[in-house]
Amino acid sequence: MSDQPIPFSPDLTLVPEVLPFFDEQTNTISYIVKDPHSDACAVIDSVLDFDYASGQITYDGADRIVSHVRDNGWTLEWLIETHVHADHLSAAPYIKAQLGGQLGIGEHIRTVQDTFGKVFNEGTAFQRDGSQFDRLFRDGDSYSIGSMTAHTLFTPGHTPADMVHVIGNAAFVGDTLFMPDGGSARADFPGGDARTLYRSIQRVLSLSSEMRLFMCHDYGPNGRNIQWETTVGEQRAHNIHVGHGTSEDEFVRMREERDSKLAMPKLIIPSLQVNMRAGGLPPAEDNGQTYLKVPINGLVGPKD
Repeated sequence: MSDQPIPFSPDLTLVPEVLPFFDEQTNTISYIVKDPHSDACAVIDSVLDFDYASGQITYDGADRIVSHVRDNGWTLEWLIETHVHADHLSAAPYIKAQLGGQLGIGEHIRTVQDTFGKVFNEGTAFQRDGSQFDRLFRDGDSYSIGSMTAHTLFTPGHTPADMVHVIGNAAFVGDTLFMPDGGSARADFPGGDARTLYRSIQRVLSLSSEMRLFMCHDYGPNGRNIQWETTVGEQRAHNIHVGHGTSEDEFVRMREERDSKLAMPKLIIPSLQVNMRAGGLPPAEDNGQTYLKVPINGLVGPKD
């Protein structure tokens, strides 16, 4: 399927506890992933509540996660971002302040920071070296959550910095894949590439057919209930964009045509500015107020 081998051997006998938290405003699923043999856990792709019209930030969704960890007496060891999200703001710094833990993302965050540091004219004060995060993962890296070993798989295409995190028999795919009837994520953001995305998806689909896959988003196609868990085997057989042996060229034609008609995510402008800072806000200006910028025709050119 893929000419890039998986640089680790997943332990399919390890079955982590996975607790989903669905954010209705952004159709995002965040997860607590718990070691079944200890009180250690990780949080993956958390969401900050943000009302764009008023500029108000609240913490209801993040507080649900914080409360669940505290109420169960668990220890948060990691906060993981699968990529720099363009549709929601990360709550990782808020959760970290409440519960501790290390914040990690793929090492190619530096590419995203360089690209969007220019888009938002951030100047030299904005560090583009990933230093806002505690750990920058490379392809095939590992880290521990209690007694569990988690592995990282580099899967660019949606963005240059996407990573899938494989923990036992569970893989958290970010935006690389949607549920089988949802297909795949767009690849037209700056630094995205449909051909690269296809090859990354094939890498994921080269995992064991029994591997559980957990989505970052679901939009309930055709009115079905929201779902977030599938398997590699189900994706190979039924994914509407890459299943049934879809070729690379077929996928690229479909993806590029589809992307050309998509509107930008509603929260892309605030999300990118915050998430490339590891969930931090831009520095306050001389009046003590924090602002987010709107680059006029600077993010993408107008569609025909």
